[in-house]
Amino acid sequence: MKYGALALIGACVLLLFVQCGAGSAGPARGGRGFNATDVMFLQMMVPHHDQGVRLARLARRHDVRPEAATLAAAIETTQLAELKTMAGRLRGWHRPPTAPAHTHAGHGGMPQTTEAELRTLEATPPARFERAFLNLLIAHQDDAVQVARMEVRGGEDPWTRRLAESVARSRTAQITQMLTIVGPTRK
Repeated sequence: MKYGALALIGACVLLLFVQCGAGSAGPARGGRGFNATDVMFLQMMVPHHDQGVRLARLARRHDVRPEAATLAAAIETTQLAELKTMAGRLRGWHRPPTAPAHTHAGHGGMPQTTEAELRTLEATPPARFERAFLNLLIAHQDDAVQVARMEVRGGEDPWTRRLAESVARSRTAQITQMLTIVGPTRK
């Protein structure tokens, strides 16, 4: 029994090592290596961006002010482009676009906007939709900033680190813009 548990733990560690792309697993574009943090960042951001696109698209179907609609459209466009390049990067590294559930739990897990939050937002009365939408989008973009900072601190691949720096800057600016739009409660 004891040896079976050790074998199971060993298999889990090996799976985590393989899935995260631990170590410098080969050259990336430009001949440089990448590490587990680079892979983890991209694998976490692919589903996060998908959620962000779905969230941003809700602004099309609801009555929001032009500045909120414009920001949502810009977020959608940016995240679709980033999503494509991140998935391509992972393919180039021979890594899946997402990790199996709970693979990155030891790193704090993947912050995400849940299906329940999206359904609740979709059902929000029109008079309260914009504020609820922006508040959820602010939280969502802040999650992206936190994951990007993790990559900046521990990633090895220069391209991925530059992407993370760009994500942190742009999402922080979007949050500031959304806080301005939200402002005090509208009557």
